[in-house]
Amino acid sequence: MTPPLISPSPPAAPPADDTRRPREGRPPQRAAERLLRLAGPALAVYAVTTLAHLLLLWSMNGPEAPGLKERLLSWDGKLYADIAEHGYPDGFSYTDDGTLTGNNLAFFPLFPLTVRAVHTLTGLDHGASGIVTAHLALIAALIVCHRLLERLYGRRTATIGIVLLAAAQPMSLALFMSYSESLFLALCAGVLLAAHRRAWLTAGALALLAGLTRPAAVAVVLALAVAAGTHLLRERPLSWRPLAAVALGCAGTPAYLWWVGRRVGTMDAYFTIQQAGWGTHWDNGAALWRFLAESLTRGEGWVPVSTAVLLLALVCATALAWQRGTWPPLLAYGTGIVVLTLAQSNFSHSKLRLLVPALLCLVPLARALARTRPRTQVVVLGAAGLFGCWYGAYMLCVWQFAI
Repeated sequence: MTPPLISPSPPAAPPADDTRRPREGRPPQRAAERLLRLAGPALAVYAVTTLAHLLLLWSMNGPEAPGLKERLLSWDGKLYADIAEHGYPDGFSYTDDGTLTGNNLAFFPLFPLTVRAVHTLTGLDHGASGIVTAHLALIAALIVCHRLLERLYGRRTATIGIVLLAAAQPMSLALFMSYSESLFLALCAGVLLAAHRRAWLTAGALALLAGLTRPAAVAVVLALAVAAGTHLLRERPLSWRPLAAVALGCAGTPAYLWWVGRRVGTMDAYFTIQQAGWGTHWDNGAALWRFLAESLTRGEGWVPVSTAVLLLALVCATALAWQRGTWPPLLAYGTGIVVLTLAQSNFSHSKLRLLVPALLCLVPLARALARTRPRTQVVVLGAAGLFGCWYGAYMLCVWQFAI
């Protein structure tokens, strides 16, 4: 008898989620998640601190006072816009009685060049383009600073650090104005992050750009040299890239000083213009000591006294960072910014603004807060942030000489 034929079983149905299908949607999803992880905290901090700064600035701006745009373009902001629109003067400038005075050659070129690029791309006027440029640079700075601090100290410390950076510093408002501080901070933090990742040529290129933004870039070049030297002492075989990075970073500021000298006709033209217009020269901190002594013993009004106390507090915070095993290049950069700011004879009330990009002085507080309870963190950061936002708004609207 012939056995009955048995039909083969039909193939099993694929799983409900059909994992064998090409995962077209997964890579973009993973990229978006990674981008959110990298940029999310910085974007959140930017949004909240921008709102806080602008609300306090608006609330303190009188009905007859200039609008918010004009406030964000105060002082050097208008000069940067003028450079972006009209370029640099051809030589020295003089008052009507023939006295040498300062002019726009005292301002380094990268920020106004970026403002001009934003103006060309958006069609905004040069003033609005300066504000947009500063805000874009601030977003980049917060992202890079968060990434750097996360690599060094962990994610919680990094998030606390950028809150302190954008809100709690006494003159953090300058980061939101048409000033070069935000661009300078983004580039310097980029140098430090690239050096930590041993992306030497990237670090060198960013250091060069920082040198075309502010003369204080000598501090980040020093940090890059420390990172490169440490690497060369520990690693074998020797690599040419760290040395090339330092050489590249050293080129930015001297290139602009040389250009100004050629344009004016004397190689010390930049320093002459700075001295004539702003009284800026290296005095080993003598002007600062006079300001501190006068303010803390006979100072009239709370603004000079508060400025003196806050400057001393920032110096103490920097000293604390030296005692806590901070990464040596960050120590070199932050300490360099502090020394360059305090040892020059410029307007003492502007020093709080000039110290905003230092970053180092925020590290001890950020690390200490990271070890506390979330409730403590919220209370401390909220109070410190409100104080910093209010202080900047007061200085811009009432004192008007701290920028």
